[in-house]
Amino acid sequence: MPAVVFAVAYAAVAVVHLVVQVTGPAVLSRPTQVLLMPLLAGWLWCAAPERTRPVRFVTVALAFSWLGDTLPAAFTGDVAFLAMVGGFLLAQVTYVVAFWPYRHASLLRTPAVAGYLAAFGVLFGLCAPGAGGMLVPVAVYGLCLTSMAVLATGAGRLAGIGGAVFFVSDGLIALGAFADWYDPPAHDLWVMITYLAGQALLAVGVLRAGRLTARTEATAPRSTAPE
Repeated sequence: MPAVVFAVAYAAVAVVHLVVQVTGPAVLSRPTQVLLMPLLAGWLWCAAPERTRPVRFVTVALAFSWLGDTLPAAFTGDVAFLAMVGGFLLAQVTYVVAFWPYRHASLLRTPAVAGYLAAFGVLFGLCAPGAGGMLVPVAVYGLCLTSMAVLATGAGRLAGIGGAVFFVSDGLIALGAFADWYDPPAHDLWVMITYLAGQALLAVGVLRAGRLTARTEATAPRSTAPE
């Protein structure tokens, strides 16, 4: 199937899902959400000229994200929340592995990494009082999420923005779950807007990074030294 078909389908289902978040009917929310990550993964897989290591791992991260989207429907209460966190924790770890080859070009060893650590510290501080027995899982997930966002900057501007936007999305979820004072209008809508945008930017970013690497290798002068 051509990549453009997956791209158009992802955009169309995303729009429908976001409209449902505002106007309903709520019965369409779950089915549309379940379709989103497979469509994005299909686009990435078909659009990539080569299935490089980062592309393969980002595809797997999207699959784990799909688990995070779908597993909570099989449970209730805290178990549903833990199922969601478990799926997305696997996704974040896989994203870290995917972007690890770009670590030297990332913000990991620059002063700018302090901004990411500060954002994590503030978010953790806001959530900690209400986290209770979830404090350690929240810390572990937050560190993995922050690592993903930092390493994504090495794959280019789009991936870096995607990682930051994904951080915001998960931060909104954490505040909604653990901060009693946090009750903004259209919370679910903003979570999904940032989630869908972040995932798409990460996928586009890793695709562009792979193409740039391929062009660089193709134009690099060949060594004339004897074997």
